[in-house]
Amino acid sequence: MKGTVLCGAMLAAFIALASVACGQSPDAVVDVPRSVPTFRPDPDWPQLPVQWRLGEVSSIGIDADDNAWFLHRPWTLPPDEAAMAAPHVVAFDSGGTFLDAWGGPGDDYQWPQREHGLQIDHQGFVWIGGHNCPTLNEPGLEPIADDQLLKFTRSGEFVMQIGHSDASTGNADTANLHEPADAVVHAPTNELFVADGYGNHRIAVFDADTGAFKRMWGAFGNVPEDDDRCPYLFLDSVPDGPGPAQFGIVHAIRISRDGMVYVADRENRRVQVFAVDGEYVDQVVWQDAPFARNLALSADAEQQFLYVGGGDGIMVLDRRSLDVLTTIETTVGTGHHIQTDSQGNLYIAAAGAGFERLILTGVSPVAVE
Repeated sequence: MKGTVLCGAMLAAFIALASVACGQSPDAVVDVPRSVPTFRPDPDWPQLPVQWRLGEVSSIGIDADDNAWFLHRPWTLPPDEAAMAAPHVVAFDSGGTFLDAWGGPGDDYQWPQREHGLQIDHQGFVWIGGHNCPTLNEPGLEPIADDQLLKFTRSGEFVMQIGHSDASTGNADTANLHEPADAVVHAPTNELFVADGYGNHRIAVFDADTGAFKRMWGAFGNVPEDDDRCPYLFLDSVPDGPGPAQFGIVHAIRISRDGMVYVADRENRRVQVFAVDGEYVDQVVWQDAPFARNLALSADAEQQFLYVGGGDGIMVLDRRSLDVLTTIETTVGTGHHIQTDSQGNLYIAAAGAGFERLILTGVSPVAVE
C-alpha cells in the first residue's frame, strides 16, 4: 500500500467524504464510511477520594471489566497539595467509584522516575513505563534514564521487570529499553510490543511471560539507528513527503484484532502501520498541525475507526484506508495517551491539561454536499 500525505486544507473534504490525497487525481478516491462516531463529555466522572489529589495524569488503562486505571505523577502537584498525593496508580469502576490504589518505588523493582504509559493486557496484568531524560534535572527526580518496563497484577503485586534504570546501550540493546513511551500485549501470540520510544527509536517485542527479547524494527521496517536526544527534539513542523527513514519519538502503539500494528511517530506527525512481524504496510502523515500524539481503536467488532490525537482534538480515521473522517472536540486538547473501553467510550489522559471521558452516543451519518 502507498502512504498517504495529508494537507490541512483537505480536512473539510475528508469530512465530506471527498478523500483525495495531496497530488492524487480524483480517480484515486476510495470509498470511506458514511458515518462517524459521536460523543458527549462526562464531566462528573470519576469520584476521587476527597483526601487525595492527582498530579499530571499521563495514561489511563482499561481492563476487561471496563475499570479505568490512572497513572499519574504525584511529584507534579504544587507544594501545598504534595501531602495529599494519591498513590501513583488509582483505579475506578465504569461508574467512577474508587476501587483501588497502589504504586511507587519498591524493594524488588525500579519504579520509573517520570511515569509515562500504563496498559492492561488480556490476562489483567498492568504494564508501566517511564521516560525520564536525565539532563532535564526536573525537581524531585533523580537524573537517571527510565530504561525499564514493569509488570504488576491489578492488586499491585510485582511480577517482572524488563530492563534496568540507566542501563541502555542503544537501539541494538536487547536487554534494556530506553525511555519507553507505551506498550501493548498481542493476545494471540502473548507478545509484548513496546513503543521504545523517547531515547530509542524502535518497536521492541518481548515474550510477555518471560521477558525474553524476540525482535525489533524501526520506521518503514528499517534497522533502528541511535540518535539519543536529551533534552528531546520537539519539532514545530515537518517537511513535505513521507518523512525520515527513522522514527522520531515513538509515542503510542496499538494492535488491531486482525493483527495490524499502529505506531504513532509523534514528532514526525505520522502513523505507520505494520504486520506483527514488523513488515511495513502503510502510513498516514499530517503535515500542517500536530498529529500522532496518541492512538486508540474503536470497540466495534471490525474496529472500523482509528482515533489519533491531532489538530485541536482527537481525529477519527477510517482504520483500513487511513482517511480522516472528522475531529472529536475535547476540553483537554489532543491528549497525551488515549484508550477506549468495551462500550466505545473514549478516555483521554492529557498530562498537564487534565483528563476527560467521552461517552459514545452513537454513529451518525456524514452529510455529503
